[in-house]
Amino acid sequence: MTTTRKASDDEITQAMMSGITFKGAKLKKATAEAKVKTKAKKKTYITGLHGSGSAKKKAEIRQRRANRHKNK
Repeated sequence: MTTTRKASDDEITQAMMSGITFKGAKLKKATAEAKVKTKAKKKTYITGLHGSGSAKKKAEIRQRRANRHKNK
């Protein structure tokens, strides 16, 4: 069993007058946000240029969807 340390009167007064500051965890920086992680996001797959029939069909569907709301 562990015992807790008793704070002295000076420490209690100091905490009451100036407050207690709790430091948060350090934030991790995002290092590879711009990387393409899946093949589906690469340019050749989006445009259907890599030769797959399904990718060409998907590219055609995307193109029709993009053109749907353009002014004529």
